[in-house]
Amino acid sequence: MEFTKSSENNIDKLVSCLPRENICGLPFCQYNGTWFLLYHIPGVISSQQLFQADESDIIIAGLPKCGTTWLKALIFSIVNRNRYQPKESPLLSIHPQILVPSIEMDHFRDGLPQNIDQLSRPRIFSTHVPYAFLPNSIITSNSRVVYACRNPLDALVSSWHFHNSMMKHNNISGQLELIDEFFDKYCRGVQLYGPFWDNILGYWKASVEKPESVLFMMYEDLKEDSVFQLKRLASFLGFPFSAEEEALGLIQEISTLCSIGNLQNLEVNRKGVYYSIVPLASFFRKGEVGDHVNHLTPSMIETLNKLVEEKFAGSGLVFKSKRISTNSASE
Repeated sequence: MEFTKSSENNIDKLVSCLPRENICGLPFCQYNGTWFLLYHIPGVISSQQLFQADESDIIIAGLPKCGTTWLKALIFSIVNRNRYQPKESPLLSIHPQILVPSIEMDHFRDGLPQNIDQLSRPRIFSTHVPYAFLPNSIITSNSRVVYACRNPLDALVSSWHFHNSMMKHNNISGQLELIDEFFDKYCRGVQLYGPFWDNILGYWKASVEKPESVLFMMYEDLKEDSVFQLKRLASFLGFPFSAEEEALGLIQEISTLCSIGNLQNLEVNRKGVYYSIVPLASFFRKGEVGDHVNHLTPSMIETLNKLVEEKFAGSGLVFKSKRISTNSASE
């Protein structure tokens, strides 16, 4: 299927008619029930039409600020451990966001496939789109999808910090959004790739129906027992750790390499800008479980907890919010 000038014009016409809202000064539009940044739409639509999955592909999914940066580092390290020892990892010189690009934002941002044929196998991609927006070739193939899920209260706070850090970087101080304003939109589902409940539930249901193809990982579980979760992740991907690797401490080495304390302090992750507007340093913050209590009022917490209870009733999905003292994650 070709992406023609006519296709581009049709997308432009579609985008011009979509409902819009501003979040932290950025133009958002609602397409088929999901909120996207305005300039993401062409890549979303063209990737749905043109992306051809390979049986060995690995797709890292999840809402922004829910652990996808962490998963990029972990999965790249697991899959490529025979090529790169932790002390020689490309993560020491390349930001995880650049090392594992997004399907819609990087590979299809201009409507045409970019650099896909040059990727080594297995190809590793990332995406924030809901499960229903994934290209059909991914859903019908044997591609592995790993979804990062985080307690919505902590995800909200982390997203708020991320959006405002981006605004500060671009000197749009007048557009900084107060936490209560951001909270109101979040609870109405007006967030990037949201509503959060639709995004999470889509992958959760897929993981229940197709556990061999979709692995649903809780951010809090990774924080609590990274070694156990890395073994689980490696087995799902088809790259299980051997007894010898485990005895040599390779799992712990990878966990340490990908920790927030390590990645956050690397010069490559402290300087530079992503897409000309996002400071690379903003992808790493505290990574703490339960940090929402330092930013949300008791009333806000109660309101959001009730919303979560309502939206996820009967799904079997339970969120954790207990503080964990370890500091081993990135957002």
